[in-house]
Amino acid sequence: MSTVIEQVSSLERRFTMAIPVDRINTETDNRIKRLARTVKMQGFRPGKVPLKMVASTYGPQVRSEVLGDEINRSFGEVVDANNLRVAGTPRVEPLPNPADQTKFEFVATFEVFPEISFGDMSTMAVERPVVEITEADVDRTIETLRKQRVRYDAKDSASVEGDRLIVDFKGVIDDVEFQGGSASDFTMVLGERRMLPEFETAATGLKKGETKNFDLTFPADYFGKDVAGKTAKFTLTAKDVAAPVLPEINAEFVKAFGVASGDVGDLRAEVKGNLELERKRRVFQAVREQVFKSLRTQANVEIPTSLIAAEAQRMSQSASQELQSRGAKGDAAQVSPSTFEPAATERVAMGLIVGELVRTQSLQATPDQIKALLMEQAQSYEKPEQVVAWYYQDPKRLSEFEAIALEQNVVDFVLKNAKVTDKPTPFSELIGQPAQQ
Repeated sequence: MSTVIEQVSSLERRFTMAIPVDRINTETDNRIKRLARTVKMQGFRPGKVPLKMVASTYGPQVRSEVLGDEINRSFGEVVDANNLRVAGTPRVEPLPNPADQTKFEFVATFEVFPEISFGDMSTMAVERPVVEITEADVDRTIETLRKQRVRYDAKDSASVEGDRLIVDFKGVIDDVEFQGGSASDFTMVLGERRMLPEFETAATGLKKGETKNFDLTFPADYFGKDVAGKTAKFTLTAKDVAAPVLPEINAEFVKAFGVASGDVGDLRAEVKGNLELERKRRVFQAVREQVFKSLRTQANVEIPTSLIAAEAQRMSQSASQELQSRGAKGDAAQVSPSTFEPAATERVAMGLIVGELVRTQSLQATPDQIKALLMEQAQSYEKPEQVVAWYYQDPKRLSEFEAIALEQNVVDFVLKNAKVTDKPTPFSELIGQPAQQ
């Protein structure tokens, strides 16, 4: 007998399921009998507990489990028979006041995945960065590595940009100290811009032991609301001034970065290889962002509310856990799912769009693609083969690489149909950093 599927809205569906009471009773009795063979109760040996006692103790729980299993089975049969693609978790409710007492009747309400149309992809425009890793890029990276191992030597002359200072400072507003306005033995490096510009300007030119008084006006949008827009008077004393000394690029420096040969050429080759990997990743990110933005704009998709609610709930739980890990408690650690609904909507929309392209265009990730991505990432570790082996010990660990491969396949598919313009781009621009002179 076919089941009538009622269309509640464009995505919502509903139908009624009827499950014979006799079937539930029979399966419940069978499960209780099987349970009685092994159940343990005080005063009885295993398997010797009277059936009536087992039924009295466990009967309601077993009956509930049987009913749940039958509902799931019946729901699955109807869905399969009608080729429905269910989105989210169905809502199953008992039918009030059923006329036929020989059946349990339930109403299942659920949403289905939407039909998605993409329009003409040839109208999409994508600008693809074309990037060459130069020797200057390698030089800049090695200079960054040197700065990571900088040491500071004490100096008697005035401080300049790049120097490290250890200072005491005290600030007052209307002759009253304020929270965060004073510190002792505070370390700062001129030019890192961790302090407000007026503060760094005042600290520049100081010698060890010198003191300077200056005024500082906090920006109107300063994160410290109590002092935002106000002017403070500061007293700043330099207790120590030290100049940076970068290490020489020699065998000792090279070996410090895991290059056993100590050869500078080998270090440069390794750095260039890492930059090539970063180039590849950044280019893909830049293209992916354009492709996904175009797909989102062009695709016609209605988003199931159940999927948005589930994603917002997941994001809320993740945010709450993060707050708790930082010490927040009670209400301070709770974030309403409604806060995440806009972001959840976009995530679900892109998931549906990508999923539809993967499904209809056969863009599933292949084992070879997944392995290649894993191997590429593993090369940044000292023992790549051990990293690869660890991932393959549990197939679930490969899910992140499968997701990346799926996205690559979707991007490649769109690029074959879109208008693509190659744009020569310096590596420094690609990573969002100005080239150093």
